[in-house]
Parts: sequence; structure tokens; C-alpha cells
Amino acid sequence: MLEAVRVALDPTPRQERLLESHAGAARFAYNKGLARVRDMLERGDEPEWSYYALRRWWNQAKDTLAVDEATGEPWWPENSKEAYNSGLESLADALRNFSKSRKGRRKGRRMGFPRFKSKDRAVPGFAYTTGSFGIIDCDPYALKLPRIGRVHCMEDASRRVDGAKVLRMSVSRRGGRWQASLTVERADLPVPSPPKGGSVGIDLGVKELATLSDGTVIRNPHALRSNLGRLKKAQRNLSRKRKGSNRRREARTRVARLHARVADLRRDLLDKTTTMLARTYADISIEDLNVAGMVRNHRLARSVEDAAFAEFRRQLEYKTARTGARLHVIDRWYPSSKTCSNCGTVKAKLSLSERVYHCDGCGLVIDRDVNAAINIQVAGSAPETLNARGGSGRRADTSRRTTRHPMKREPSGGESRVRLGAGLGNEAMQTKTN
Repeated sequence: MLEAVRVALDPTPRQERLLESHAGAARFAYNKGLARVRDMLERGDEPEWSYYALRRWWNQAKDTLAVDEATGEPWWPENSKEAYNSGLESLADALRNFSKSRKGRRKGRRMGFPRFKSKDRAVPGFAYTTGSFGIIDCDPYALKLPRIGRVHCMEDASRRVDGAKVLRMSVSRRGGRWQASLTVERADLPVPSPPKGGSVGIDLGVKELATLSDGTVIRNPHALRSNLGRLKKAQRNLSRKRKGSNRRREARTRVARLHARVADLRRDLLDKTTTMLARTYADISIEDLNVAGMVRNHRLARSVEDAAFAEFRRQLEYKTARTGARLHVIDRWYPSSKTCSNCGTVKAKLSLSERVYHCDGCGLVIDRDVNAAINIQVAGSAPETLNARGGSGRRADTSRRTTRHPMKREPSGGESRVRLGAGLGNEAMQTKTN
């Protein structure tokens, strides 16, 4: 099992200069390698852009590329060779993603051809994959970085790693602070017994982050909206500074710290919420939201991205696998908001402004989000694949009511079956035993 452990670094001023030098070395190798690939493509030659091909080229040309123009002496020995290798590795990954995306073998949005990294815009960072790096024996609050030395940490790094094998260490600066992310390898742990909290359905929203089927409401702090005034002021101040000046660099740092604060506020709530859910409930049901489609609505795009629905689901997937809880992902086409949780009547239309659900069939009056969360909980308890006896979510009669308990009928063709989509969201992460 691979796990990422991130710790904050507390370098001295001298070490900060060395960290910036290593990050600059990685960016330098990336840009030089990209320039070579572009030249080969312009000449019509077959490009060699694999990681090992780029490394062979760099080792042959580094004495002529990384040279001080004033003295003529090579300056590449000032930094660890791992810094240059990490830059070439990033370039090889970007080129591979571009090639796969162009050929249709990569999921997600279409990737363009890599662009050169700018010192002002690129995130400073590099990585160690070989050599003596990582945890220092008998020094828990420190990490060893080759060519930089012992760097103090803001927390007990040895306790976080807990004796696991460190495979990789990535160092980067975000929001004016340096941090190290250690990729560690742990032994597969047995899946514990699920929590005893029963089942719960979760309806995610913009106004309230999450509404549970038992009536619990988790407030949305609106991290971006609450800090938007300060961000606008800081960015307006940045735009007025002369490019290349020290004051512009300071203003850019203030903007980066504000963005880091917004991200920290959002991440803190998501971490606490998903941890509570994974430790409390045995079965958790959520919707498969089409976030990319929701963002196309320009009136809701900022609020939807501020809520971080995808991050909420991602954390639930791996945390439920650790605690033994089961995560069920409901089909995005299931009408959870339009369906009455009492009698099953489905409304034809339900506007976003209607925050209270009024059922025309049984007269139920309930909060819209609580009603949706209850329906999600019921759908999550349904089988993963619905057949003639598994129960469909709709009926073909004129009452427009759903049937919770299926009627016995003859098997039908696959094209007429209806699926709620209650598949296990973390089934691939669960350990299977015979």
C-alpha cells in the first residue's frame, strides 16, 4: 500500500536559497529538454522524449548547457543530480500525457503540448528518488535532503512515517512555505469491521456543504467567498507593481498566502467531515455528481468549485476503505430531489428556489435536502445491478411513483432495465478474502 505523508519544513535562510536553487535547476532542465524536443519536431526528426532518453541526452550535454556565461565554468554540480532528473521526469510525463490524449488513450480533458515553465508562474519544486534522503534516525523533527543537509520540520516526521519505507520525497513551495511530500510503502492492513453507526445518505450542496439523512447539517464555510474581498485587494495591489521589482515579488507572495489560506480552510473542513463519516457509519451513500456540467453554469461555478465536491468524494473513498465502511455511489440520473421520500411520488419539475419539498401525493412537507438525502440512503441500499426482481427505481404507469419493493415479474431485456447505480464506490480499494 502506497501512502503520501506531507510535512511542513522550517528551513534556514541559507537552506531556502539552496531549495530555490534546486527548484531552479529542475525548471532549467525541463525547459532545455523541451527546447530540444521542439527543435527535433521542427526539423522533422523522430523525437526521443522518454525519461531515460532525456536523461542520456542531459548527461551528455550538461557541461555545455549549464555553464556560467561570465567564467565559462559549469554550475550544474552545485545542485543534486536528482533536481535535474525530476525536471526531466516531469517533462517526460507531460509529453506522454500529450501523446496519449492525442491518440484517445487517456481519460479526462484533452492535454495540449507542454509549454515552457516561467520562474514567476511555475510552482518551485523538485524530487528525490535515489540516494540517502528522508527520515533521520534519532532526529524525528528533521529530514535529510542531499546537498542541502538537515532541514528542520514543523512536526514529528518519524511518527507520521511510522517505520514505513520511503520511496520518494517531493519538495515544493506553496503559499510562501516549503513542504515535503513523502511517498511511503506500507504493508497491507486487514480490513477492520465496519463501524456500528448504520447507513446514511449524503446530499451535497452549495448553501450547506452536506445534509445527512438523519437531519444533520454540515455548514459550508464558503472559504473563497469569505476571503474574496482581501484577495481582490491583494491582486489589485499586485497589478500596480512594476514587473521584476522587489515590491512585486512581495505582493505576489501575499496573494499566494491568501490563496493558501483559502485552500487550508476548505481542506480542514473536508478532512474533519469525511473522517467523522467514515468512522461513524457502516454504509455511506452519495451521488455521482456531474461537477463539470455544473461548472458550466456561470452563476454557480464559483460556489460549486469552492465546495470541492470531487475532493469530498475522493477522501471518502480512501477513508472508508481504511475503516471498513462501504461507500455506495448513486447514479447521477436518479431523481433524488424530485422524489418523495414517503410515498415515492416523482415531481415533473422542481426549481432550485424551492427549498421545501411539498408532495402532491401524500402531502409531505420536508426540507428539500433532507428529502434528497433520505432517497439517496434508500437507493444506496439497493443492489448494484437491478434486474426484474431487483427492483427498479421507476414504474411505467401513470402514477409516476417509485416502488421500493419490487413486484415479481418475468425477466426483461437488458435495454429496458433501470439502474440506480448503487455500486460500491470503494470496492476496488477493499481487501478481498476467500
